[in-house]
Amino acid sequence: MASTRIEVGVIGAGSWGTTVAAMTCANASTRLWARREAMASEINDAHTNSDYLPSFTLPAELEATSDLEWIVRRSDVIVMAVPSHGYREVARLVAEHLRPWVPVVTLAKGLERDTRLRMSQVTEEEMPGHPIAVLTGPNLAKEIISGQPAASVVAIDDRRIAEELQRLFACPSLRVYTNPDVVGCEVAGVVKNVIAIASGMAQGMGFGDNTRATLITRGLAEMTRLGEKLGGDPATFAGLAGMGDLIATCASTQSRNNTVGRRLGEGESIDEIVSSMNMVAEGVKSCPSVLELAAEYRVE
Repeated sequence: MASTRIEVGVIGAGSWGTTVAAMTCANASTRLWARREAMASEINDAHTNSDYLPSFTLPAELEATSDLEWIVRRSDVIVMAVPSHGYREVARLVAEHLRPWVPVVTLAKGLERDTRLRMSQVTEEEMPGHPIAVLTGPNLAKEIISGQPAASVVAIDDRRIAEELQRLFACPSLRVYTNPDVVGCEVAGVVKNVIAIASGMAQGMGFGDNTRATLITRGLAEMTRLGEKLGGDPATFAGLAGMGDLIATCASTQSRNNTVGRRLGEGESIDEIVSSMNMVAEGVKSCPSVLELAAEYRVE
């Protein structure tokens, strides 16, 4: 699986999916699946994605399509950039056309509402027999695509595949680390979104940096306790997937979850906020599931 020769299919043309596809273009032939033909045409013709990444020019080499079967059948690696609430439906469709043993990389930082499963678990159910990895970390899409220095984590318990994926996603401005702890990396990605909503609420209510620092620090402790109970390595939560992603999401106005919290703190209703956003704030949907998991595993 040499990274210069493989073909990568990124499923989902939101801000992060488009960014990952744009970055991967430097290392492999990359194609991006957009649900709407109009968006695929814009990416191909204008090299822009005005819905999610306005003012950014995409690589001319990046090819987009709305034909899911076409993109999946020819891909040597599949990257699932689909929000958690629609993940299983799309994963089931992808599975119909996926060649055996093709690695699947998930980007979604959420839990399935009814089952409380992480996205790697949903992937395993819908695409059995495929190596499954998670790409996570403090990765705000607009900063990554603009070339600002950053780091990410690819989590999979197969060292050889981890190193190949590391080479695939890395570029001069993005350093990619590997971690065998899939559970810890995913739990961190889920829970930090919930904490970011709380951090935003504190800001919206007019509280200062002491309050936010307290929320982040105690939130990290809660995240680590839950992650350990679910089988994660506590060291993961002190790294990029845990503390790193938590700081970025709680501190940045680019964070959808932080924005939701701030607007809640300012007095808007959750329905008003969600209906006005064109991107998914995973923490809104994950909150009930995280509370249920914490109750089930007796974590405060």
